[in-house]
Amino acid sequence: MTSGQSLVHIVDDDPAVRTALGRLLRAEGHQVILSASAEEFLTRPPDDGNACVLLDLAMPGLGGLAVQQRMREVGDLRPVTFLTGEGNVASGVHAMKAGAVDFLVKPVDGAVLITAIGTALHRGQEQRARHAIQRDAAARIASLTVREHEVMLLVIAGMTNKCIAGELGIAEKTVKIHRANMIAKMGADSVASLVRLTAVVGVAPGGRKGI
Repeated sequence: MTSGQSLVHIVDDDPAVRTALGRLLRAEGHQVILSASAEEFLTRPPDDGNACVLLDLAMPGLGGLAVQQRMREVGDLRPVTFLTGEGNVASGVHAMKAGAVDFLVKPVDGAVLITAIGTALHRGQEQRARHAIQRDAAARIASLTVREHEVMLLVIAGMTNKCIAGELGIAEKTVKIHRANMIAKMGADSVASLVRLTAVVGVAPGGRKGI
């Protein structure tokens, strides 16, 4: 996959449909990988760049909804757009609730499909950016000592150094040292930025996990 180039996986058991869709999306500048079955798609290695999946609903073996579920189970964040000739309201609702970007019924207008793929790829970019921030924040928090972590939780709860010292039973001067080390490791330039950074990974004041 060329750096900066988007990738679309087309998973459909109809060879004519795969060929036509591949030709259309390649003409739009996307790299395309064709899979004739869900099983073939699931054996492919993960993608490094911006990618999405155009997935048929009804196929021999595993169907599209089952593929979507397996992707979720393994943490595969590639956005899914369904394209099917056998769609129904219940399947569409199920797919969308499970996070599908769109649910399109064959035959689909080329412009509609291109727009849907563009939306999926944009969502994929946002998801990757968000998870990169989460990974960085989690790594920073993991680098803290136990005491620095305790201080961090009390700082984001709005407590002063004096109050933190009383809460932890240590000297205020010691709190200042732990606080300075914690702030440096977290890369925060204010309490507000520290709160935003910890919220990214669901850490709430007092150490509670946000929902």
